[in-house]
Amino acid sequence: MKDLKGFDIDIFGLKDKSYAFEFEGGDTFFALFENSLVKKGNFRAELTLDKSATMIQLYFHITGEVELICDRSLEPFNHPIDIEEKHILKFGETNEELTDEIEIIARNTTTINVAQYIYEYIGLSVPMKKIHPKLADQKYEETEDTLLVYRSAAENNDDDTEDTGDPRWEALRKLNEN
Repeated sequence: MKDLKGFDIDIFGLKDKSYAFEFEGGDTFFALFENSLVKKGNFRAELTLDKSATMIQLYFHITGEVELICDRSLEPFNHPIDIEEKHILKFGETNEELTDEIEIIARNTTTINVAQYIYEYIGLSVPMKKIHPKLADQKYEETEDTLLVYRSAAENNDDDTEDTGDPRWEALRKLNEN
């Protein structure tokens, strides 16, 4: 993608030593990814790249905040992020992902783009339960009003009407009465 070119690192001319890079992004960054969990936010990523003859080690430190929607109140709120991750790129014959942290890249690769890594690390930092900070200290107690209760058709009928129901269940009802 053209807009992600700012996240390219030219590795072809790099010597075997450590390098530091900084990247920033906001709402337009998250809009570039389809079906993104995060729609709004901003971040600053500090990247340390250690290049050697056989591999490249990427150390990410990402700080910022993302806007989330509270699961309880449906109010938007800003969630702080502070992420430290490591990713290893080993030189090989073809491109292949070995694990979440280790990839093989072709020896003739001249440029790597770190936008996808940053996006994934931010996405993984979003909590499963998104609770607004003002509700975080409150205990959530389930009451009869908050629970979804499913009742059978027999329970929903008036008491004065007799429901014959399914005759296959009659034998079970007799066992239950004893």
